[in-house]
Amino acid sequence: MSLYPLKFTPILKERLWGGTKLKDVLHKPSTSDITGESWELSAVKGDVSIVENGPFAGTSLQELINLHKGKLLGDAVYKRFGTDFPILIKFIDAKQDLSIQLHPNDKLAKERHDSFGKTEMWYVMDADPGAKLIVGFNKEVTKGEYQDSLAQNTLLDLLNYEEVAKGDTFFINTGKIHAIGGGVLLAEIQQTSDVTYRVFDFNRKDKNGQLRELHTDLALDAIDYTKKDDFKVDYPREKDLTHKMVHCPYFKTDVLSLTKDMTRDIANRDSFTILMCVEGAASVETEFGAVVLNKGETTLVPALTKTLTLKTTASTLLEVTI
Repeated sequence: MSLYPLKFTPILKERLWGGTKLKDVLHKPSTSDITGESWELSAVKGDVSIVENGPFAGTSLQELINLHKGKLLGDAVYKRFGTDFPILIKFIDAKQDLSIQLHPNDKLAKERHDSFGKTEMWYVMDADPGAKLIVGFNKEVTKGEYQDSLAQNTLLDLLNYEEVAKGDTFFINTGKIHAIGGGVLLAEIQQTSDVTYRVFDFNRKDKNGQLRELHTDLALDAIDYTKKDDFKVDYPREKDLTHKMVHCPYFKTDVLSLTKDMTRDIANRDSFTILMCVEGAASVETEFGAVVLNKGETTLVPALTKTLTLKTTASTLLEVTI
């Protein structure tokens, strides 16, 4: 049975800070008023995506990788990662502020959690007026100053706030303290990892009335205390072209803002291709089959695909490869 563009059943996650935009705006099958995340493509243990379209419907992503290896992943990707799928794709709806957090690098994550680190990027799909993200510190901070701020409940005074609008894009490398603010709907592309160090949570309590766990000690040696302005991504906005957005060792993301059809030769890519529709709708057509992507939908195009045609009159797509 030949591979084809695959769509997966969303894995929905209730979160303290979640809302209803995943249901109301992106039409996810949620019945909750606190759905914070829709995991679109995941090989995280316990949360492995299941195909929902075509002959492979009901098959897990991991089963497909084990069976098809380089044909699905790309030979170079398979050589590097084996049967571990390296990318986790999400849509996130923050009705309230997320906790202040950071992620360890590959070395720490491997030593402590037998996991990849968690480098990630955000593409803002929608933002309420005045909505903000927290990204990094607003000045150079020492470990001691950081510890004092936790003890004195003044951490928020050290953080950098960025007001955001639709289309804004941010690159969050490991060690960078960050949080998504209330009123933001975004697409997240990251390494396959669910390792997060939470360092401040506004003293909120969970549904059982308990304060959520903080990871104060684990975070101390994982934080980058320097002030850096390397997080906001400046990318061209011209229509009907492919524009580089974020290219890092863990993933490459380009943006395509289309007003007409586009056909591309991807025979030499040697990687799977993920397409996330963040605005409008498009038909994704290959020599092995086609899928329609509406806003908030994602497809995995197998590496053996040679030609990719996007049929649309108005859409914005994020294209992710390795």
